[in-house]
Amino acid sequence: MRIVVHGQEAFGKAVLEKLLERKENVVAVFCAPDKAGRAEDPLKVFAREKGLPVHQPKSWKTPEALELMKSFNADLCVMAYVTLFVPQPVLDAPRLGTIQYHPSLLPLHRGPSSINWPIAMGRTETGLTIFWPDEGLDEGPILLQKKVDIGPDETLGDVYFKKLFPIGVDAMMEAIDLVRAGKAPKIVQDHSKKTYESWFKKDVAEIDWARPVAEVYNIIRAANPAPGAWGTIKGGKVDIFDSAKVAGTGKPGEILSIDGNGMTIAAAGGAILAKRVRGSDGKKIAAAEWARATGVKAGDVFDKPAPKAAG
Repeated sequence: MRIVVHGQEAFGKAVLEKLLERKENVVAVFCAPDKAGRAEDPLKVFAREKGLPVHQPKSWKTPEALELMKSFNADLCVMAYVTLFVPQPVLDAPRLGTIQYHPSLLPLHRGPSSINWPIAMGRTETGLTIFWPDEGLDEGPILLQKKVDIGPDETLGDVYFKKLFPIGVDAMMEAIDLVRAGKAPKIVQDHSKKTYESWFKKDVAEIDWARPVAEVYNIIRAANPAPGAWGTIKGGKVDIFDSAKVAGTGKPGEILSIDGNGMTIAAAGGAILAKRVRGSDGKKIAAAEWARATGVKAGDVFDKPAPKAAG
């Protein structure tokens, strides 16, 4: 079976590595265009090391891009972490169509930050979906799904790198085998159960210490390692990463104590022990070390978040 791989970054590279390990006939690799000032995509670098043709169309909406896909006479396109919009004629160009990885249990958490949001919402379960993409946003029929638990203290990094990444690579291989055998289902998504969330960006990750401590902790977990949950205190901004939910009483955002374990900050109904933070110099360090360097001390209070603009 002739396969083209369309993806980017570490997940795309891992999928390609697995395909080549299995002696699959990969005939071409597509990845996102290079970005100025950034290192070359790991998928691109690896594909070229293996002597595979690599293409980086700026858009798939042109006749030239469609002809490029058709030129490889592929049986299947495997999409592993794709951010560019791909129109239906390109998706349909391979003889058996296109399959795509998405790190949530569709139709839940459609959109670009589908791992962050379940953690931020306090969900205890998420998963991944291999589906047949169409021109809708993560709306195509489902081929297979895998569920994973979200532990009460697990972060974005834990859920992705320890669970959704490795299980996702294996699920891609399972899906390819089903397609090859002619046994790959196309289960229509229940659109009445859909959820969609946009990018989990820095503005979303600002901490409101007046919120219940469980909600604050979920935001911190969902933003670790990126984009980093944050607050401001004494005129400076600080990102909070490794942390724990602990007992404590004080006004929202008040630093209750600073010791070798970290910096304990009050929220509604409890407190957060911030263990590792990142200050203005961009370095992640122990919270107590950051406090000493900035002059922050017990009794100081984090600023209230600025009101969000409507709409």
